Amino acid sequence: MLSPERVRVNRPGLHVVLWLALLSLSACASVSTGEKGRAVRVRLDLAELASAHEGERHALLIGVNHYDDESWNDLRYPGKDAEDLGRALADPSRGGFHSVTVLSRPEQTTRAAVLEALRALAARPWRPKDVVVVYVSGHGTLARDARGDLQRYLVMRDTRFRDVQGTGLEMAALERELERLASRRRVLVLATCHSGTGKSLLPPAVLDELERTKAAFVPRPLEEDSRASLVLSASDWGEAAREDDALANDIYTHFFIQALDGRGDRNRDGAVSATEAHDWARRHTWTYTHGRQRPSARMTEVGADPVLLSGTLKRPGQPEVFSYSPRLEGFTLKVDGVDAGELPGGVALPEGRRKLGLHKGGELLWEDTVALHLGERRALDSLLRELAEGHRRTASLEVGALGFLDGRSRREVLPPTVMAGAGLRLRGVLLEQRLDVGVDLAVGAGRQSLRLDMGGTVPVRHRAVMLGVTVGPSWEWGRLGVSTGPRVAALWLERSFQLDLLSQDERYLTVWPGWMGGVSWRVGARLVLEAKGQLLWAYVPVDGRTRAVGFGGLLLSGGYRF
Repeated sequence: MLSPERVRVNRPGLHVVLWLALLSLSACASVSTGEKGRAVRVRLDLAELASAHEGERHALLIGVNHYDDESWNDLRYPGKDAEDLGRALADPSRGGFHSVTVLSRPEQTTRAAVLEALRALAARPWRPKDVVVVYVSGHGTLARDARGDLQRYLVMRDTRFRDVQGTGLEMAALERELERLASRRRVLVLATCHSGTGKSLLPPAVLDELERTKAAFVPRPLEEDSRASLVLSASDWGEAAREDDALANDIYTHFFIQALDGRGDRNRDGAVSATEAHDWARRHTWTYTHGRQRPSARMTEVGADPVLLSGTLKRPGQPEVFSYSPRLEGFTLKVDGVDAGELPGGVALPEGRRKLGLHKGGELLWEDTVALHLGERRALDSLLRELAEGHRRTASLEVGALGFLDGRSRREVLPPTVMAGAGLRLRGVLLEQRLDVGVDLAVGAGRQSLRLDMGGTVPVRHRAVMLGVTVGPSWEWGRLGVSTGPRVAALWLERSFQLDLLSQDERYLTVWPGWMGGVSWRVGARLVLEAKGQLLWAYVPVDGRTRAVGFGGLLLSGGYRF
C-alpha cells in the first residue's frame, strides 16, 4: 500500500557519479609510480552520467475525499486516485519518480496544509530539466475573487461553501507557487470540474449567472493564459468530471494511469509523455462516457522537449504533430488525404514528406506538404504560423487589357492594348504588418491607324511598358482574399509613324496616380488566382498640349506563394 504521506524512490544523482569519480581517482593514485602531474584515465558510465544530467522527477498528488462543510458532498475516490497515480509514478518500471508525495488524509488536505506542501515543493533545488507533476482530485467550483472576476477554485477539506474566495484554493495561488519553480517541465493535472454537476457544486448566484450567459462569453480559466505550467483537465470548461464505481476511480485518472504502463506511447520511442498520457485518457474518457465528458488541455510546450512521465527514451520516436489550441478545436487533421483524428490532440506519423490538411464542416482551412523527421514534434499552431509567415511573398504572371477610358485618347494616343507581365506582392511589410506592397511590370505592343485631319490614315506602331507600385491592406476569409490600395504607375510609350516619305518616332514617359483593387482565390496552400482592376489619372501630351484623361485596365494573374 502506498504511504499516504510520502513515497521516495532514490536514484543515483550527479553527486553520486562525482563521488564514484573521486573514488576512482583515489584508487589510481594509490598505485601511481610517484610521477607528479601524470594523467589518469577514469572510466565513467556514460549512461549514468547522462541520466544524472537529465533531471529528476517529483510529484505532489492531492486527493480530497471529505469536507467539513456539509454543502460539499463527500467523494469516494479522490484519495485512491492520488494513491493509484502515485504508485504508477513511483514504480521503477513505469514512472521511476525520485519522490512522490501523496496528501489524502483529512489533516493533509486543508488549504493551509496544501499551500505548505506547495511551498516545500518550491523550496527544493530545482534544475531546468527536472520534472514536477502536481495532481488534484476533488471538488472544483467557481466564485468571484476580490476584484469581482469569476475564477476557478479548488475545494479543500476546510473550504466553506459561503466563503469560497477566502477558504478555497484559487487557481491563481496554485499558479504562483508553480511559477516559483526553476524547472521548465511542469505538469498540472486537475481531476476536478466546475460545471455544477458531478464533482462540483456552484453557489446559486453563480449557477444562475452561468445559465443566463452564453458559453462564448463565460470567462475562461486563468491557466489558459498562464505560461507557468502544462495544464491537463479531466473535463472541459463547464463539464462534469465523473467518478465511476466499476473503475473505482475518477474516469479520466483511471485511463491516465493506464497510459503510463506503455499503452500511451504513441510515437513508440520507449517513453510516455504528459501529452501522450493525456491524449490516451482523453480518447478513452470520451468513449467511456459516450461523449459526456471531454478532457481538455492548455499547454505551453516549446520545441521538441516533452515532459516524460513514464519509461525512458530508447530510440527516436515517430514524428508527431499536435494542437491543443482552442481556435483549432473541432478541426479534423488529414494526413495524405486520410482522417487522422479530431483536434485537440496529437498523432504519430510515418517519417517523410506528408500532406497535412485541416478540415471543418467540409471546408479546408489549410493544406500543405511538410517534411517530418524521426524524433520531431511539430505543433500545428506554430506550423501554421511558420507557413503563414513563410508565404508572405507571392510571385505572379499577369495578362490583361489596358487602355484609355475616353475614345479620343484611344484613337489618338494608344488603343486598347493586351499586356503581359509579372508581379511580386509582399504581405505585411509596412505599418506593423498591416500594409502590403505590390510591384508589377507589364509590356505590350500593337498597331493602329490614326485618321488625319486632312483625310486618310497613318499606320502607327506602338510599344508600351508600365511599372506600377501598389500599397494597401489585404484580407483573407478562408480561400477568398481581397486587396486594395493607392497605386502609382510609370508608363513609357513609343509610337512609330510609318509613311512613304516620313518615318518618325515619338516617346513619352509619364507617372500617373490612381487606385487598384483585387479579388483572389487560393488553390491549395500556395497557388493563387487573382483578378485586379486599376484606375489611373493620366496626363497625356499630344501635339504639344497636355490633357488629363482616365486610364484603366483589368489583369488576370496566377501566383505562387512562398
